[in-house]
Amino acid sequence: MAQAKIHAKMNEGKEGKFSRSMSMADRSGRLLETLDTLEMRVESLREAATSMEQEREFLLETIQSLQNSQEMRTICDGEREELSLTANRLLNRTLTVEISVGTLRNPQQEEALNRATALIDAIVAKLLDDMDSSRKGLSALLAACVTEAPAVPIDQKFQTIVISCALEDQKKIKRRLETLLRNLDSAEKNIKIMDRQKVQDKTAANGRF
Repeated sequence: MAQAKIHAKMNEGKEGKFSRSMSMADRSGRLLETLDTLEMRVESLREAATSMEQEREFLLETIQSLQNSQEMRTICDGEREELSLTANRLLNRTLTVEISVGTLRNPQQEEALNRATALIDAIVAKLLDDMDSSRKGLSALLAACVTEAPAVPIDQKFQTIVISCALEDQKKIKRRLETLLRNLDSAEKNIKIMDRQKVQDKTAANGRF
């Protein structure tokens, strides 16, 4: 009889331990599911913030392009002043929106980003002195950031550096180069239009004498 009670107690102990173990496993599973869900929401948040960051960049670029456009120069002073005030208001309101999506980097990625940024900045610093050379330099850097075969020479040194950058930084570098080249195209177009206008004005002035 006493032996039977001892066996019963031992079995109770085993069942209790087994139940507690299952309960811990269940809790662990639920916590893991919660973390998985949170991870998806965190990634969705970063994607949404990145999209908003790109939209902000696009708006700023578009407003500034409009301000410097030839169309703005060809309208009358009164209309130009009114439109400029509206453009400045939109620009200032856009600048009040601050969005920052940080990137986790190891020391090697940090160094690669600094080197890539320095190479781009070096070309930008000479942009006004030599637009044609700057265009070729920026195009070679951009060619190093695309997967498809580019139509221009690739800067092999820059490509090696960019590959060492974090993936998010690679996308931002490519986006910055694309923006710089678009702005350069717009600036060159405006310069050509202004030069043509000067020639026309000079011809018209000579015709009056």
